[in-house]
Amino acid sequence: MLERIKLDTILFLDIETVPEEENFQNLDAERQYLYEQKTQYQRKDDFSAEEFYDRAGIWAEFGKIICISVGYFVCKGDIRNFRVTSFFGDEIKILKDFSNLINNHFNQPQHLMCGHNAKEFDFPFIARRMIINGVSIPSKLNFIGKKPWEVPHLDTLEMWKFGDYKHYTSLRLLTKVLNIPSPKDDIDGSEVGHVFYVEKDIDRIVTYCEKDVIAVAQIFLKLRNEDLLVNEEILHV
Repeated sequence: MLERIKLDTILFLDIETVPEEENFQNLDAERQYLYEQKTQYQRKDDFSAEEFYDRAGIWAEFGKIICISVGYFVCKGDIRNFRVTSFFGDEIKILKDFSNLINNHFNQPQHLMCGHNAKEFDFPFIARRMIINGVSIPSKLNFIGKKPWEVPHLDTLEMWKFGDYKHYTSLRLLTKVLNIPSPKDDIDGSEVGHVFYVEKDIDRIVTYCEKDVIAVAQIFLKLRNEDLLVNEEILHV
């Protein structure tokens, strides 16, 4: 089935998220209580809610998006390019610009979106943050009431599972076993909050996010038994 999908109909993506506030103490008393309740089963008795706050970026109710990177193939004859671009800065602007990209360029029935563990994280996180921020959800992200085969989403983690619902493989591990250049050669997800709030280095985060997008596209090619992208084919626009 993968071989039947035209590469230039897929929008590959990855997002980076951080806690909505830099410190737990910046939350009002009710939100502190709600975060404590939300995380009680993950924390158990080992950490207080404040000590666990660096994980807040994984929940759309307590986190925010600081970067969405996307990539797409442009194929003309034997020439294949992969174009990568990013939206970063103010979250509402990120969400609106990303929505405009989908609505204007990836809104046809044949268009698909693809990420790694994106069905579990990226897609629902983006949709929830759009609702929270009052941004209209593009139809490609709004699958309420749709049947599973009507949802235009691909997930390289799901593909790698081959039906095994218990199996989880990180992007870093999968690139390693498939001999794909690792996107985790600088920072990893656990460090994004520190780089954003303390180092204030959004460019470093954007570079990291774009590497993840490229890695997802490489995995997709590998699953189709096609040649991997070389540096000359990757264009940052």
